[in-house]
Amino acid sequence: MKRAITLLGSLSLLLIIASAIFIVINRVPDRPVEALTARWAQPPSQFVEINGLKIHLRDEGPRNDPTPILLLHGTSSSLHTWNGWSKELNEQRRVIRFDMPGFGLTGPSPDNVYTIERYAQTVIAVLDQLNIERSVLAGNSLGGYVAWATALFYPERVEQLVLVDASGYPFKAESIPIGFRIANTPILNTLMEDVMPRSMVKSSLENVYGNPTLVTSELVDRYFDLMTRSGNRKALVERFRQTQPGQLADRVPELKQPTLILWGKLDRLIPPDNADRFHQDISGSTLVLFEDLGHVPQEEDPVATVSALKRFLSTPKTIALPPPEQPASQ
Repeated sequence: MKRAITLLGSLSLLLIIASAIFIVINRVPDRPVEALTARWAQPPSQFVEINGLKIHLRDEGPRNDPTPILLLHGTSSSLHTWNGWSKELNEQRRVIRFDMPGFGLTGPSPDNVYTIERYAQTVIAVLDQLNIERSVLAGNSLGGYVAWATALFYPERVEQLVLVDASGYPFKAESIPIGFRIANTPILNTLMEDVMPRSMVKSSLENVYGNPTLVTSELVDRYFDLMTRSGNRKALVERFRQTQPGQLADRVPELKQPTLILWGKLDRLIPPDNADRFHQDISGSTLVLFEDLGHVPQEEDPVATVSALKRFLSTPKTIALPPPEQPASQ
């Protein structure tokens, strides 16, 4: 018995030592935004002060576009996820994208609020700042949730809606990126504020790509760097706590904007049955599935996905209106 206790104590000591070594090797303190801008805020990036935040924003394309396209990224992502779409669109259309509060170079919200209502208010504040009355609103994952919530709360500001593997319904993930699992786990999520193995970021990206071999070193660099922007890791924990899918799900059928739904059939985080539900609940919507793409299809294959968007935008559409009221019977 004494020998077993001694062995157990030795193993515990080894585990503690190994854990300490792991923490030391993978310790990545928060980095100030100034240390990241040279690489990730090259022209045409700008910082616009809105509601106490210096929002990292890119505004490209012709200024006479009557309904600019506003692109919203997902959790732990940034405006860079739309690089391919912007390149394909901005010769003919005005394209705007920004790092949402809690992510990218924008960083954490001063009041630590990350509700879906606040994200929608931020979208409207950006449109107001740029003097845009109506826009085509497109979003991926959390950005899709923010897009359709904005269209629900402020329908007069959204001309058309594009949902790319959007969140919003309660869903059962087939596989969750390790970074998201840690952010939702007490104690571990506190540790994540100082420890960030690059291998974890790489694994999380491979998890959401249909073809993991497309995850490059530069892509991992971008996500790794921007996650370590001062305050972002703590904000990620709050975002998961404050904004949960399902909060507005019963109101999806109220959406009347012409809507395009794009989805990767290999999405294991928000499976394609969610696409079918959006398609069923949004009257007159258009659904396009991509056989070989995952949760971020606009990043994995921008050319194929933006082609579907161009077809949608070039087809005349009308906003679905409720039937006229029938006169009361005499």
